[in-house]
Amino acid sequence: MDIVPIPADTYKLGFIGAGKMAESIARGAVRSGVIPASRIFTASHTNSSRRDAFQSFGVSLLPSNDDVVRESNVVIFSVKPQVVKDVVMKLNPLLTKNKLLVSVAAGIKLNDLQEWAGHNRFIRVMPNTPAAVGEAASVMSLGGAATEEDANLIATLFGSIGKIWKADEKYFDAVTGLSGSGPAYVYLAIEALADGGVAAGLPRDLSLKLASQTVLGAASMVTSTGKHPGQLKDDVTSPGGTTIAGVHELEKGGFRGILMNAVVAAAKRSRELA
Repeated sequence: MDIVPIPADTYKLGFIGAGKMAESIARGAVRSGVIPASRIFTASHTNSSRRDAFQSFGVSLLPSNDDVVRESNVVIFSVKPQVVKDVVMKLNPLLTKNKLLVSVAAGIKLNDLQEWAGHNRFIRVMPNTPAAVGEAASVMSLGGAATEEDANLIATLFGSIGKIWKADEKYFDAVTGLSGSGPAYVYLAIEALADGGVAAGLPRDLSLKLASQTVLGAASMVTSTGKHPGQLKDDVTSPGGTTIAGVHELEKGGFRGILMNAVVAAAKRSRELA
């Protein structure tokens, strides 16, 4: 059977699962103008707050997941990993090859998704929680029958909630350890910086604002200047100054090694769970 192209300017988008990640993707796509809310669907949820969240920006609620699949030609599975198999297999008769299927379920491999769906026009995407504020770091990997046009469509869709890159699926455990779990490491760093500010005499609210803005600004410097972070660090560490004194303390504590170990440990755990 030939692959039917998905019309990029008129496709209909369905979400199987109406959690916060699905909401972030849908909101970002609507806010950026990638797709109007009138062409987005999900099933009516037992949780009224989830129903209200989607209806608040115009997404249509349909009676069942079956109806969502029938109505859509791009279907995103955004349910919990432990129920993905049951959900996909139940919908299998409706998952024809003219539909592009996408999974954002952590740890569920393309081979399994394709087997359960009965075809391999599937794309696996690993976004992270900053999708909620339009700053996701996402990675996608293509199934056997997913076309470059399919990839471009999904890149545009997920580009509306941040940045997205394409990579071989073999890297996804490492992606989980870095960008999937990474926000938690950064939150710890912000909290610790703020605590340090308080210890040095700053009011708590000012210290937290300075810490969070400093991390945001430093990340923006890396992405916008194209400079290596080591060079940016050198730019701020004058001889015998305050910054090098602080960096010295971080090095004595094994700061970089600890962060590296955190990424490796999370990636290892991702492999174990898979």
